[in-house]
Amino acid sequence: MSPTLNDIVSSLQRSGTFINSLIVALTIGGQQLFSSYTFRCPCQVGKNFYYGSAFLVFPALILLIAGYALRSQMWTITTEYCCSCASSQRTVTPLERKLACLRFFSITGRALIAPLTWLAVTLLRGTYYECAASEFASVDQYPVFNNVTAGKREEMLAGFPCCKSAPSDVTQVRDEVVLLHRYQSQMLGWILITLTFIAVLISRCLMRCCSPLTSLQHCYWTNHLQNERELFEEAAKQHSRLLISQRIEKLFGFAPGSEDVKHVRIPSCQDWREISAPSFLGMGDDLQGHYSILGDRVVEENDEDRSGGIELKP
Repeated sequence: MSPTLNDIVSSLQRSGTFINSLIVALTIGGQQLFSSYTFRCPCQVGKNFYYGSAFLVFPALILLIAGYALRSQMWTITTEYCCSCASSQRTVTPLERKLACLRFFSITGRALIAPLTWLAVTLLRGTYYECAASEFASVDQYPVFNNVTAGKREEMLAGFPCCKSAPSDVTQVRDEVVLLHRYQSQMLGWILITLTFIAVLISRCLMRCCSPLTSLQHCYWTNHLQNERELFEEAAKQHSRLLISQRIEKLFGFAPGSEDVKHVRIPSCQDWREISAPSFLGMGDDLQGHYSILGDRVVEENDEDRSGGIELKP
């Protein structure tokens, strides 16, 4: 990959454009597959509306919930302000509240990409809307339905999405009703797309107007958060490997990867029982964190070395 193309891809990833475009593409592809292999309108009175509405709304709600759940920033905010490990005496400044609100709105905007894409593509396709609205079509202007009872009319309307065999005059009415429903569905889809772009434009303008940061400060803050997470994950990975290496060395007598092994220790049955018991990585006297095995192996024999460090509690 050339340096120029590499810079473009890196810039897209940092701005979120690449990820957002990927989400849109995956949602469109998933909707097409979902519609082709899963959706089958029941064409029965009283079921079309609920079936079509469920396929239209429920996947969008699931995508919205998944959009929130899969955002690491969402759990970062939740941990910072709701976790019991946080200091109760810590005061949140107005600047921190504004920054947290900006982060939450940013998370919400990205979480809405997939469900809005699903709704827009579904409405433009028109299949779900056609099934849901088939029972409520107005056919009073067609003479063929003048001598038809209300129950029979509802049954005929419910069967329109399935293209069942019918007389030629009824087939013509069915085609016109289907075209009307496709028109209504596609109009709703374009209205949704237009309103979405307007809302994105207004929200971005409001976020920049209400932000306590200038454009350069916002750019620096964004890069700072990304670099902070990358460096922290790198340091945490190295710290964890060193810590686990010490535990294993105390258990077996040598560290993993050691080329010059002078002493090999045979773990006793008591050792195996101890490392099999659940232990938790604690950050204080009453707080417990991540689950860990080999916990007892890391307890230092010198009490002076424990102060200020990480304590492992079984």
